Amino acid sequence: MDKKIYLDNAATTPTRPAVVEAMLPYFTEFYGNPSSVYELSNVCKKAIVNSRETIAKSLGADAAEIYFTAGGSEADNWALISTCEAYKAKGNHIITSKIEHHAVLHTCEYLEKNGFEVTYVDVDENGLIKLGELEAAIRPTTILISVMFANNEIGTIQPIKEIGEIAKKHDILFHTDAVQAYGQLPINVDEYHIDMLSASGHKLNGPKGIGFLYIRKGVKIGSYIHGGAQERHRRAGTENVPGIVGFGKAVEIAMETMKERTEKEVELRDLLINRIVKEIPYTRLNGHRTKRLPNNANFSFQFIEGESLLIMLDMQGICGSSGSACTSGSLDPSHVLLSIGLPHEIAHGSLRLTLSEDITEEDINYVVDRVKEIVERLRSMSPLYEDYLKNNQNRNNV
Repeated sequence: MDKKIYLDNAATTPTRPAVVEAMLPYFTEFYGNPSSVYELSNVCKKAIVNSRETIAKSLGADAAEIYFTAGGSEADNWALISTCEAYKAKGNHIITSKIEHHAVLHTCEYLEKNGFEVTYVDVDENGLIKLGELEAAIRPTTILISVMFANNEIGTIQPIKEIGEIAKKHDILFHTDAVQAYGQLPINVDEYHIDMLSASGHKLNGPKGIGFLYIRKGVKIGSYIHGGAQERHRRAGTENVPGIVGFGKAVEIAMETMKERTEKEVELRDLLINRIVKEIPYTRLNGHRTKRLPNNANFSFQFIEGESLLIMLDMQGICGSSGSACTSGSLDPSHVLLSIGLPHEIAHGSLRLTLSEDITEEDINYVVDRVKEIVERLRSMSPLYEDYLKNNQNRNNV
């Protein structure tokens, strides 16, 4: 199949040529260790400073509040584990949601095994956190609220400003996993009362293996990785200079293009959603219809298995997913879809398609046509679908 339409940008994105070009000199020409004192190293040190300032500006933050990591998962782990260690004298209770990325959920499970208590707040049928339940869960021992900015599977954007206000009112630290939202949505850490924020380079056309954790000045959390004085004594290890340079360049481009890029993505996303929901019966759009990421569409098709759909789409040159790339290969249905109330049999038939600015209207129409054909074919082989049609016909004949 010569045609290739990549619609799995929530899993990862291609690194932009301009980003690669910016990185290349730091592999072969400016290869010094930034911690050394000679000029070759100073060039690398200055490049790190420039990227840090670019990223800080994108959030309305100070450069001294940006700490580079190996990715979003490390940033999430650092925020949760180090906060618990630093504030355990104040309390041992954390609040999060049931639809967080596993980088947060599994970290919470780890913390529960080590004496901390976690409340997992429900979401509604659209994936929006229940603010009343969140505030009601606060205890005198609550030290942290961690809620993702936008969901990686169904695209729902959370009421982050309201959550931040609740946290601030109760003098509780607020962390948000913004891995999917950063570069797609405008974010200002002061406006949203965010104390810590995680992001990852490869979700916005930057390189893999690089991320950052924003830590507001005054948040007293310690190092997560020990062994050196890098990142102002908070994250040991020789800096990934090419990755940091590439991340900074990717952020610069993402901020410059955000408005035009996301407007196009929304237009094509809505075309995709409208055609699929209208033209394929027994189909459900997962996530909020409008409060969703510009490039995200997630569907559940009754009477089919999502894995079969993905394989057949791949044969047609279309790359999609059934949910988070971090749980690929799991036979269990998505915890996100179960949390919004879908039964197992419907959650198993899910498809996530996430767009980029390179996708065209022609691409979308091709994808919808192929999805229609494949769903119809899979249903024609489904005994459950056959029984459903027979039962409905019998009822109509009564």
